[in-house]
Amino acid sequence: MKRLYPNRPILGASAVIICNGKILLEKRKNDPGRGKWSLPGGLVELGERLEETVIREVREETGLKVEKPEVIDVVDNITVDEKQRVKYHFVVVVHLAKIKGGKLKAETDAEELKWIPLEEVEKHDLTKSFREFFKGNKEKIEKLDSCPQGE
Repeated sequence: MKRLYPNRPILGASAVIICNGKILLEKRKNDPGRGKWSLPGGLVELGERLEETVIREVREETGLKVEKPEVIDVVDNITVDEKQRVKYHFVVVVHLAKIKGGKLKAETDAEELKWIPLEEVEKHDLTKSFREFFKGNKEKIEKLDSCPQGE
C-alpha cells in the first residue's frame, strides 16, 4: 500500500518508553515529519499483531528490546496538501512498552534518539500528531514507567 496519497488509512503502532521521568523520542529521518521529534514506531505488516509491531519497530529504530506493550491511545495522523487532498493518513495505536534490554542506538528511521524530561517535551519541534497525543495524555504518561525493575 502506498503511503503518499493512499486510498485508505494505514495502520501503525508506536511506543511510549519512559524511564526516570524522561521519555524516549526519536528525530524522524523520513517523511511524514522528517526532522521532527516523535515516538518510535512504524507500520503494521500483513499478518503481524500490533504488539509484535511495537517490539519489532522499537528494536529496529532504537536498538532496545521491549516487552508487554499495552495500548494507551489511538491517534489519527492526517496530512492534506494545498488542494485539500489527503497526502498521508495514518491511524497509530500508541502503546506503553517495558524495556527488557538492548543498547540504545539510532537505527533505520531514527536520525537521533534522546531521553527528554517530560516537562521539556513541548519545547521540542514535535510532529503534530505526537504533540496532540502528548497534550491529551500528559497526566496519564507522567504515571507510567518502562524501566526494568530496580532502575
